Amino acid sequence: MELQVLPLAVTMMAGPQIVAAVILVTTARPVRVGLAFLLGVVIATAAGVALARGIFALLGQSVTPGSPSDRGAAGTIVQLVLVGLLALVAVKNVVRRRTVEPPKWLGSLLEASPRKALTTGFLLILLMPSDIVVMLTVGANLEQHKAGLTEALPFIAATVLIAAMPLLVCLLLGDRARRAMPRLREWLTTHSWVVNVAACLIFIVLILAP
Repeated sequence: MELQVLPLAVTMMAGPQIVAAVILVTTARPVRVGLAFLLGVVIATAAGVALARGIFALLGQSVTPGSPSDRGAAGTIVQLVLVGLLALVAVKNVVRRRTVEPPKWLGSLLEASPRKALTTGFLLILLMPSDIVVMLTVGANLEQHKAGLTEALPFIAATVLIAAMPLLVCLLLGDRARRAMPRLREWLTTHSWVVNVAACLIFIVLILAP
């Protein structure tokens, strides 16, 4: 799979996804809910990539992104449209940064059960527009190179590793991390626009990179 795996994985978890992971490790049962969240992320990412590859396999090469040098390819047009949309989203986040409020469901995660954490991880990946775009990109790349789903394992593993970072930090640093995580949670909640803008910029770079 000829894609920059780590930036794509970062984009997958940038936004409410990583905020949710941080919130879950500040609950009373951080390990149980954290592992459940990661399971949801694994299932959703693997299913999303498999579905995306299947879609492009059915539609054929006519919609599979072509070479960046082929300006007549339909894929190039799609890429330029995506860049424009991502740029608009980034600008919107900057303009509305003082009025944007965190989703109410984020606060409810403080009392999340393992089942709710699993569902949250699953739905955040499958329903987040930026994640859908990333998984479609990976699926299209797999189909273009006639690669099996095993070729997407590095991408899936990198996504899960980034999702696991808050839990790993808590396990490794113990009390120091548990004291710091609530402050990080508050910062991410009030500055979610920064994370969203960063995700948009990373994906724009990935799209435009040769």
